[in-house]
Amino acid sequence: MADTQVLIPTARHEHGDIGAGFIWAATASMLGLLVACALLVLWLYPASLSDTALQQPLPEYPEPSLQADPAAAMRTFHAQQMQQLDSTGWVDRQHDVLHIPIADAMRIVAHDGIPGWPAVGAPP
Repeated sequence: MADTQVLIPTARHEHGDIGAGFIWAATASMLGLLVACALLVLWLYPASLSDTALQQPLPEYPEPSLQADPAAAMRTFHAQQMQQLDSTGWVDRQHDVLHIPIADAMRIVAHDGIPGWPAVGAPP
């Protein structure tokens, strides 16, 4: 077999693909479009350059009140909720609405049922 040498040309830029004029025209078009968009935004929102919401001097707001002991606050909250769930009291006295302990409510529903609810074994 004979050794044949294949000549591979070196990589280079194809000057015929895109000319310098096209690149400058595309750059100018993009800059023009950017300026046009900025002017459009200023035309649509003319008050965007002035901030009328803030007035000098700025108001002084109080420091946030942080919980010193979040676990104790949660225990207190839970105890209050459980005390309300396990007690009897008025929810709305004008409309005669009461709250009763959960255990009593479950016992009443188990004994009397729910008004308007179909009975067990009743055909649908």
